[in-house]
Amino acid sequence: MMNPNYKPLLQSYSFRSGVHLSNRIVMAPMTNWSSKPDGSVSDEEVQYYGRRSGQVGLVVTACAYVTPNGKGFHGEFGADRDEMIPSLQRLAAAIKAKGSKAVLQIFHGGRECPPELVPGGEVVSAGSVPSPNNPSLTPRALSNEEITSIIKDFGDATRRAIEAGYDGVEIHGANGYLIQQFFSPHSNTRDDQWGGNLVKRMTFPLAIVDEVKRVVAEHARDAFLIGYRFSPEEAETPGITMADTLELVEALSTKELDYIHVSLMDFWSKPRTGDELDRPRIELIKEKAADRVPVIGVGAIHSPEEALKAFETGIPLIALGRELIMDPDWVKKVEEGNESEINVTVEKDAQERLMIPDPLWNAIINTPGWFPVV
Repeated sequence: MMNPNYKPLLQSYSFRSGVHLSNRIVMAPMTNWSSKPDGSVSDEEVQYYGRRSGQVGLVVTACAYVTPNGKGFHGEFGADRDEMIPSLQRLAAAIKAKGSKAVLQIFHGGRECPPELVPGGEVVSAGSVPSPNNPSLTPRALSNEEITSIIKDFGDATRRAIEAGYDGVEIHGANGYLIQQFFSPHSNTRDDQWGGNLVKRMTFPLAIVDEVKRVVAEHARDAFLIGYRFSPEEAETPGITMADTLELVEALSTKELDYIHVSLMDFWSKPRTGDELDRPRIELIKEKAADRVPVIGVGAIHSPEEALKAFETGIPLIALGRELIMDPDWVKKVEEGNESEINVTVEKDAQERLMIPDPLWNAIINTPGWFPVV
């Protein structure tokens, strides 16, 4: 019998757009490096997502690149051309067949793209500033025409998501990729309409939001949600500050989005900068968003107790990542009162049972401290 304390986590939820979830648990977007070289989804990937669908209310996929020069890593799947629609459809169908809603995360890697994955090996960004992750590679600053084209590419990828049967898209403005590169004073050194002060650095992200909204209004026949993911601060100086992010949240809150999704390693982490260093970032973000846009919270939430504690802050949706890799039946065990049986480790012989593709499994097994492996 389910512990009644956890009942709030299993309550249904409806977004502004009309998309309805069976509960408040979201599968966070996680890279699995398992798609085919041509950008199509692999059989192993379909099985992996299918195994983790049907219990969580919402599944957000790993990111899909919207244009060829935006492919950010090996084994990433694409949404950059109409030929990818059947591939995208396979993944959406596998998720929705079990009853979960399917959201396609769309992105451009910008200066984080490996040269060997993009046309001509030419890596692009908001400005010609190397990434701290690859200081020897200087990206080329995008032209105005290219920026306009990429904005349209996000819209085109959204249309493909609609045609492939997804229930929504999540715009990936986090984790140092192109959208964040435009928002960041570290990577955006432009002095035109796309950069300079804070307002201009928000122009590209907000233009993408507007284009995605336009495409949804034109092409979606059923309820279709739009979310936006962001990272609240950067370690670099200059970099994105908490004050910058609160201004972005303010702007996003006026866009009638279905949700905003904070990318955090720790749900309770506190700001690096600002006047309120003793309050969790998520609390400041929720306060700024107020009742205008729901917030998805994530970060080091392992147990139902931790999920409930996070939920009780007023955050309506809780995303789990590695927990659903280790135990795809996390929600079912909570529903049945068997939360003490939730797997908190990965056994070395569990790959087939957990339906984890080889590239992701190799990362789990060979990265010390990344997952608790026994």
